[in-house]
Amino acid sequence: MGFTTDNVPARRIAQVAGVGGIAVGVIALISLYSTKPINPLIAVASFVPMLLAVTLAASLICLVFRRWILLAISVVLIAVGASVISPLYVANSSEIDGPSLRVMQANLLFGQADPVSLTATVREKAVDVLTVQELTTSLEGSLRDQGLEQLLPHHYLVPDEAGGGGAGIYSRYPLTETRELNGFGPTNLVAEVGFSTAFTLLAVHPGPAYVTPPDVWTAELSTLRNALDAAAAEETVIVSGDFNTTFTHKQFRDLLDVGYSDTADQLGVGIVRTYPADKKFPAIVGIDHVLLRGAQAKSLERIEIEGSDHYGLIVDVAIPQ
Repeated sequence: MGFTTDNVPARRIAQVAGVGGIAVGVIALISLYSTKPINPLIAVASFVPMLLAVTLAASLICLVFRRWILLAISVVLIAVGASVISPLYVANSSEIDGPSLRVMQANLLFGQADPVSLTATVREKAVDVLTVQELTTSLEGSLRDQGLEQLLPHHYLVPDEAGGGGAGIYSRYPLTETRELNGFGPTNLVAEVGFSTAFTLLAVHPGPAYVTPPDVWTAELSTLRNALDAAAAEETVIVSGDFNTTFTHKQFRDLLDVGYSDTADQLGVGIVRTYPADKKFPAIVGIDHVLLRGAQAKSLERIEIEGSDHYGLIVDVAIPQ
């Protein structure tokens, strides 16, 4: 007799756990590959790694209690999910012979971010290009008073005092051909940055999932994909912003499919969780990203944006000559 073979109640519990783990895994994979404008699926897709961890835990119970069929199904589900997520933890960078610049991304929480801290971060971190979302007119003035525009004298700003739709680009280098992208609720910006080798910069902010109607959220990400596809005609493109979507959303991976790579993927640092940053528990999802085309990330740092509900990102990017 053995506990794992003859303990009928425990084996039944293991079977229930295995079936439950499989159900969770199936739901996770459906959401991982779905592009349907259905809020529950969009929500579940944000938590795919956690759901697959549940399946993994259940599979270990099945292993202990020799529920082989349930174990086999669980392993297949985990393997399929891992095939999408695990490459994020393997660096795939290549050396680029060219100068680098430092890009910072910051969501400002309806203009509530602290201007003193934000400006100090730009100064101390020697940031060259800053993209911001949820910029308000009052915060724009406060940042100017703190000297941000002296540090980054070239700027393209579209603040919005009424809500979270404002956006801005601050740069150490000249900005030309500035314009707004159409088809979004929040403001999305484009500019040419006059670095030693000029490049196209998109500062993006599709509407937030769950708050934005799912069909609108899906349509905005499709519009963003088209914008990135059009920008891919340029040799070098940097896309920085609050994407309001995670790597485990198929809509986000579709953005990469038009010729871009996530800096976190290039460096093999995995999922960089940036939201929420203002809770007692750790950030859960990674919705702030910096994407590159024709450039290479050299480093990535998650930083605190005082007064915001997002962490910021600072990325060193090598630009080919």
